[in-house]
Amino acid sequence: MYRTHTCGELNLGYRNIDVTLSGWVQRSRNLGGMTFIDLRDRYGITQLVFDLDTDSQLCMKAREMGREFVIQVSGKVRERSSKNPKMPTGEIEIEVGKLNVLNPSSLPPFTIEDESDGGEELRMKYRYLDLRRNPMKKNLELRHRMAVEIRKYLDEQSFLEIETPMMIRSTPEGARDFVVPSRMNPGEFYALPQSPQIFKQLLMVAGFDKYFQIVRCFRDEDLRADRQPEFTQVDCEMSFAGQEDVLNTFEGLARHLFYKIKNISINEPFPRLTFRDAIEQYGTDKPDIRFGMKLVEISDLVKGYDFPVFENAGYTGGIVAENCASYTRKQLDQLTGYVKRPQIGAGGMVYVRYNSDGTIKSSVDKFYDNQALRKWIEKTGARPGDLLLILSGERTRTQTALSELRLEMSRQLDVVNQDDYAPLWVIDFPLFEWDEETNRFYAMHHPFTSPRHEDISLLDSDPASVRAYAYDLVINGVEIGGGSVRIHDENLQKKMFEKLGFTDEQARKQFGFLMDAFHYGAPPHAGVAFGFDRWVAVFSGSGSIRDVIAFPKNNSGRDLMSDSPSTITGEQLRELGLQIRGR
Repeated sequence: MYRTHTCGELNLGYRNIDVTLSGWVQRSRNLGGMTFIDLRDRYGITQLVFDLDTDSQLCMKAREMGREFVIQVSGKVRERSSKNPKMPTGEIEIEVGKLNVLNPSSLPPFTIEDESDGGEELRMKYRYLDLRRNPMKKNLELRHRMAVEIRKYLDEQSFLEIETPMMIRSTPEGARDFVVPSRMNPGEFYALPQSPQIFKQLLMVAGFDKYFQIVRCFRDEDLRADRQPEFTQVDCEMSFAGQEDVLNTFEGLARHLFYKIKNISINEPFPRLTFRDAIEQYGTDKPDIRFGMKLVEISDLVKGYDFPVFENAGYTGGIVAENCASYTRKQLDQLTGYVKRPQIGAGGMVYVRYNSDGTIKSSVDKFYDNQALRKWIEKTGARPGDLLLILSGERTRTQTALSELRLEMSRQLDVVNQDDYAPLWVIDFPLFEWDEETNRFYAMHHPFTSPRHEDISLLDSDPASVRAYAYDLVINGVEIGGGSVRIHDENLQKKMFEKLGFTDEQARKQFGFLMDAFHYGAPPHAGVAFGFDRWVAVFSGSGSIRDVIAFPKNNSGRDLMSDSPSTITGEQLRELGLQIRGR
């Protein structure tokens, strides 16, 4: 037996008991006649003590132990003379009588501590060492607990967990597919699923009225902190259900997780914002509503004063930063530089200081008199001591830039309590979005999303105004997931394909088996999919989903540890009937 107990469970109740522990050497301290080793396993840390006077040979052997050596010790539990109240095992130590080295260790490339000296790239290369660190261990434990609680809740709601295929046909709509060549079918390819969308709809046709799956999904897209090429979804679908059924059921799931995982009871209904209101008030469809600084449009107040930036703009709006009129010119210049960064794309920034004494100072005093500026202040609700920050330009881009400026000001002013959570539903998304490059509409969510009943008549006359039965769950400015009511009527689905530019032949080639299924009694159905990695990251307080995935990829889609992707042999290529150009 390698151990009788773990390194996290012993306390004074085990005093004078003989135990055997196994684990890794966290650190070692030689104090003259005594040597102390902190032994670590997944469950915690226990202090070991070796006495030179009691057993000099054993003590000298202990002093040879380096960091991350794997050892086994046997000894007696005794009360510590110098207790550590910060450790669950801080009242006891093990007086070691036997030491066995199970495996020595090379010197790790970075310290295995809560605050490591290793950069992210180095830690990803040696991910198996990084995962020994306590914060990473806690993240994966949190991930496990959340998965367990999700399954518990959905099981109690009569959902069935059903697996769907990992190799499917490619459907070019949306993000790029990862494709897999078929050796047995030369020249043909599978695709890895971006989601189980079609299959979960088919399960509804099959009569399984409540489906879920915690499933791996794949998208070949540019990466960032909240994106990975392979990620995990909590995928769900319900038959004989509309939007309210889905929102109520999965608001219940969110409440369950908040209570079970964070010990937070949320009794009030989650707020709901229409997509349009979210954009107008926050500049984004995933707003963080834990603080104010809502966007206010002042386009109607800035025209006619010969200021070219505002005269030629489609939108002018601002945010009010409370008690910031004292911002220095240097601070304001830094904010201007922030919004002019390429990833934000604003052309510049105008400010208005509403000083505590009631006086007004602006960067555009040359064009706007005090009376005009006071109208801006009145409309935005600024009070003495506040700072008004204004951006102008094309509507959508400027609202997005204001959203980023709003978040930056919240960080500078430290107005958000990181222990607070503010969930909300964003509803009534547009059914379509227009792409200038291809000069056509695309589905904002996917081609199977149902338009709102009252907007169906607009599909021909004004498709840009059609709203969808589509919804997103947002927590603290992070889109946790979303879904929609599905189209279950064959004629409406054909109309949707038509508006998206599909010919009948193209629609049948890509989605014929789903359209065929609709001939055989498809029930009304709706669903939702949550980004499990994002939800875990929000609950862990992490800014990146890489921190809650055991073996993630970097921003280039590479696994630095296993050095993938990699080339394959010429023989493998020949078997697949492939040739790499340039090789």
